[in-house]
Amino acid sequence: METSAQKEEQEHSTFVKIISAAFYAVNSLFITVVNKTVLTSFRFPSYMCLGVGQMLTTIVVLYVGKRNKKVNYEDFHRGVIWKIFPLPLLYMANHITGLASTQKLSLPMLTVLRKFTIVMTMTMEGYILRKTFPRSLVCSVVTIVLGAVIAASSDLAFDVEGYTFVLLNDVFTAANGVYTKKKIGTEGLGKYGVLFYNALIIVVPTLLASAFTGDLHKAVAFEAWVEATFVICFLLSCIMGFMLMYSIVLCSHYNSALTTTVVGAVKNVGVALMGIFVGGDYQFSWNNFLGLSICLSGGLAYSYLTFSTKTSQRTTETSQELKIDFAEDPPIQNK
Repeated sequence: METSAQKEEQEHSTFVKIISAAFYAVNSLFITVVNKTVLTSFRFPSYMCLGVGQMLTTIVVLYVGKRNKKVNYEDFHRGVIWKIFPLPLLYMANHITGLASTQKLSLPMLTVLRKFTIVMTMTMEGYILRKTFPRSLVCSVVTIVLGAVIAASSDLAFDVEGYTFVLLNDVFTAANGVYTKKKIGTEGLGKYGVLFYNALIIVVPTLLASAFTGDLHKAVAFEAWVEATFVICFLLSCIMGFMLMYSIVLCSHYNSALTTTVVGAVKNVGVALMGIFVGGDYQFSWNNFLGLSICLSGGLAYSYLTFSTKTSQRTTETSQELKIDFAEDPPIQNK
């Protein structure tokens, strides 16, 4: 009886992991298309102001949810800043560089270069979370990155600024994912506290930065505010921004930062194909197609190895783990 209950719990856990990963993939797919529509099709001039709109939406939704006792997280006090640091800085950098790269690069090349986040996440999980990785998972990650390199070799629209933004975004995404996984377990914060205080702490600095750079003025003076279609797309982007961050935290909570990153990479293959129809900036080549196919095969292999219920095979595999050794971090003192 006990064995049956444990088996049922294990199956339920696997189901939750898959659902949370799929939820993240769907949200990530839709927000990429919506952001691309707002920033490229409508030529909205400020990715920072779009980010501010997404942060404000997150704050409002979670505050109303807490007031109505739908969600729970601790009230603000000075110690919260120490608990959540450095997530706000990583979140802001990830948000801004992500929107900037979306504006500067075509959808296919954006999705290709984002694959390097996987290697960075794996390295940071080994360093920060002291994790080890089975040999088969490492091989699947190498396959994904190899496919990205092949696909990138066909890029005919090289943009130094765009490439810089997306590679910085890779670093910040990896760090944000790993620290999100770490901070979710912090007493008093939880999933909703991480989301709320991230947005609350950085929304004002981001708004000030947009005003200082002139982005805020450009956003206010944007002519398409009178168009209902643009307003709907902008509001949809704000809502999807909250949904995306919630799905990332949820997927990281039930899985791992690396799994969340790989799910995003597999999703990006679909985004690359959608680039033929959305944005109008897709440039087909056989190298690109072959590289994306290799990325997809590596991502599917990773997904199978991660979500497979054949735990006996995975237990045997742990004897072949590749351990990444780093000097240990000094203990973090929560104030």
